[in-house]
Amino acid sequence: MTMEKTDYKRTKLICYFANLAMSSVFSLPPMLFATFREMYGISYTLLGTLVLVNFCTQLGIDLVFSFFSGYFNIHKTIRLMPLITAAGLCIYALVPMLFPRFAYLGLITGTCVFSVAAGLGEVLVSPTVAAIPSDNPDKDMSMLHALYGYGFVGVVLISTLFLRFVGKEYWMYLTFFWAALPVVASLLLMGAPLPDMDMGQSGAKAAGSKYRTNGLLLCMGCIFLGACAENTMSNWVSVYAEIALGIPKIWGDILGMSLFAALLALTRTVYAKYGKNIFNVLIISMSGAAVCYVGTALSPYAALSVIACAALGICAAMLWPGTLIFMEEKIPAAGVAAYALMAAGGDLGASVAPQTMGIVVDSLSRTRWAETLGGTLSLTPEQVGFKAGMLIAAVFPILGVFLLAYMKKYFKS
Repeated sequence: MTMEKTDYKRTKLICYFANLAMSSVFSLPPMLFATFREMYGISYTLLGTLVLVNFCTQLGIDLVFSFFSGYFNIHKTIRLMPLITAAGLCIYALVPMLFPRFAYLGLITGTCVFSVAAGLGEVLVSPTVAAIPSDNPDKDMSMLHALYGYGFVGVVLISTLFLRFVGKEYWMYLTFFWAALPVVASLLLMGAPLPDMDMGQSGAKAAGSKYRTNGLLLCMGCIFLGACAENTMSNWVSVYAEIALGIPKIWGDILGMSLFAALLALTRTVYAKYGKNIFNVLIISMSGAAVCYVGTALSPYAALSVIACAALGICAAMLWPGTLIFMEEKIPAAGVAAYALMAAGGDLGASVAPQTMGIVVDSLSRTRWAETLGGTLSLTPEQVGFKAGMLIAAVFPILGVFLLAYMKKYFKS
């Protein structure tokens, strides 16, 4: 019995590392947006489409597991998952060699491959950790997602220094470096025992009664809006700081993107140690996220805008893992299929919102209105487009507040 607990403790730590190692899938591409635009002439809309492809691919994986989870060898899938991540990053890095004239095609291909692994990670890592016996499952779930944040910080800091001092024209070597970590995670998982999990046969079966089905749909809506609030900023803060605020890239990445991720991770760590009343945390977080987006868009001072960007890390931290914790409280023993449905909702939000931001920036920056307003405010049309995009992004957490108010009434009934 003692050995079993020891083995599963090791498994939990390896799952934490795997989540950390795979954070580069989400944090590295946005850091390279400005480089891709400069080197390959890729528009903001197409850069936003990379995010859309990333999360839509994950969404597809989520839906497959929601309805066909019983057909997979889950343990083998978990162990191979990080290798798929590494393969996608390697394709990404080989773009200058394999796709010299069609760089965007290569970026899309690499994105599709590592996004499959990211989707598998969201569907399988959380229920694996949840299936491990624990005295404090909420703490384990929060720490799992906190490690993603710490990985995000590490990727941002190391990548920022590399691009600044080695040169952004060597970005492909940086990508190869980050591809090595998932390989290590896969090797560790090969030798770790994995717990049995309740797979379920379909999304409908996992949901059970109509009450549980509707409850899952509400939680999906909540995680959708939470993912919108988190991922719009995480995917665009680097370019926003550089283009809209005129901050040098190295400082924009460190003070904006890196600080955002650090506060995201620290908030999840604090909740893991001291947190309770997750519903109240979700309400406060959604409200705070809306305020941060409005502050980012409307502040006349670059420093205050950066502070608002970073502060969003605190507000957005618990929106995704907090919704999972809330689901576990209200819909116990939901199974892997329910986690897949939650991941589908989150990935849909994480794909729609950043893409919307890219479309808004490209569309508005070409209008006469942006040129006129920019002249009045001493801003370029592109800067006006970015600020408008951030203001529109505030709509998602505002809707989240109203949805949570309804959810409180629903789950009390």
